[in-house]
Amino acid sequence: METEDDGLRLLVVGLDAGCLPVLEPLFDAGKVPTLRRLFETGASAPLESQLPPWTASAWPSLYTGTNPGKHGVYDFLAFDGYDWDVVNASHVRARPVWELLSDHGHTSVVVNVPVTHPQREFSGALIPGMTAPENPPCHPDGILEDVVDACGEYRVYPQSGGDDETELERYRRTIEGRGDAFRYLLERFDPDFGFVQFQQTDSVFHERPGDKRAIEAVYEAVDEQLARTILEYEPENVLVVSDHGIGRVDGWEFRINEFLRQRGDVVPKSGGEGMPTWTRAWQNDLLEGSSAGTNAAEASVFEQLMAGAARVGLTTQRVAAGLEAVGLKEVIGKRVPNEVIRAASEQVDFAASKAYLRSKSELGVRINLEGREPDGVVSQDEYDEYREALIEDLSNVQTPDGDPMFDTVAPREAVFDGPALESAPDVVIAPAGFDNAVVETLDGELFAEPWEPWNHKRTGVIGAAGAGFDESVSLRGATIFDVAPTICSLFDIEVDEAMDGRVLPLVDASERTQYPEYEPEPITATDDDAVEDRLADLGYL
Repeated sequence: METEDDGLRLLVVGLDAGCLPVLEPLFDAGKVPTLRRLFETGASAPLESQLPPWTASAWPSLYTGTNPGKHGVYDFLAFDGYDWDVVNASHVRARPVWELLSDHGHTSVVVNVPVTHPQREFSGALIPGMTAPENPPCHPDGILEDVVDACGEYRVYPQSGGDDETELERYRRTIEGRGDAFRYLLERFDPDFGFVQFQQTDSVFHERPGDKRAIEAVYEAVDEQLARTILEYEPENVLVVSDHGIGRVDGWEFRINEFLRQRGDVVPKSGGEGMPTWTRAWQNDLLEGSSAGTNAAEASVFEQLMAGAARVGLTTQRVAAGLEAVGLKEVIGKRVPNEVIRAASEQVDFAASKAYLRSKSELGVRINLEGREPDGVVSQDEYDEYREALIEDLSNVQTPDGDPMFDTVAPREAVFDGPALESAPDVVIAPAGFDNAVVETLDGELFAEPWEPWNHKRTGVIGAAGAGFDESVSLRGATIFDVAPTICSLFDIEVDEAMDGRVLPLVDASERTQYPEYEPEPITATDDDAVEDRLADLGYL
């Protein structure tokens, strides 16, 4: 079915980590007049995210309308046995809404939406967002070069570091580049559907937690880009959505692999390819090792020495504790390379362990199952009983304050469903109110004060304004899965019956239908160290 384009019918604005506790003070202070006007004149409500409420899994849920059990992305990482890779669009095994719109004759422009690289063909243009490499291939081929020629530098990831003013200016330039590129593509492709996402509304909380001035600067820059886009392209409808919320972590950090070690599940080792292996994990013990100036030869010798020390029990965790006691942790840590820290740190031996937290962003415990993992040690016969006991023990964990550590401890099939269920962690966990945090650390102590003072919350936000929306309705109970079905209905196309969400009462619901089976591209490796480093810098890995 072909449909003639008649202007921008729907503009979707993605605010990563956007939520009312962040937005309302900005509204009151007059910092974001465009967003405030949209929320005051239209319909708005909290938007319930999913488990896990993290960028790499939640945005695919939003743009496909399906849960991770169908689209297949549970985390920033995908696992194959004990190996891993950073996820990309080839891991998404469900149909993005812009491809469905394309099948019905509608053109789309999509800019900076996470987990959209490598690109697929559809009617329109796409510049991918987070988990893509810098200067990524785009759709159509060569379009990024045209954007840079017309608009100047375009970055997927803003450079960080420097003094306050330098870093804030980099944020502003990145956001401005996002808006310029989006408007260039709107002008060139004249789409029905536009979707632009701003990642800095999340990353500012990870990089500058609680910094009011930085938060205001980011949101002011986003609001300016939104105002310019609305003024120049007069979208008929505007939909503001987020993938999750964000807020202070006021409770405890729970070191779940230490809990599993004390329970007899995790077997530790030192100086290998175990886990933790991420930059922030090492920096949590010896700060800023990556900035060390030690040359390669010195590092190699030091690494061997530290690895040897680890084998007799002198791990970086213990070294860090001792340095901290005498006030030298930060001074020494800044001069020790990460490779040295890694060599001396105690890690999870996956092959020898029964269960482990593989990635904190996954919010789940994986069982080392015989016949599924390369060296599985839990037999198929004991799996159910073992998992039930593990769920019971985790459910009973209390913080040092005597409160439950978790709101949810459940078998994966109670949370997810679909053909990708087998890729999910075996036990899904959700910290109580997301005021507690879980980490991978092996450190002797089960609890500590959170080293990330701000982190994701389950509740994001949705706001809708425009002639095609019934702005008087209540959006109470809206979920992240409802966005894609609602977009379909606004365009008067049938909703894919595979979508898990409902059509929000903003529009009349279209009929549901069974579309031809989605045929995703073969899974390809991300294999980009810069992407991994950036995700580690933000605390996701």
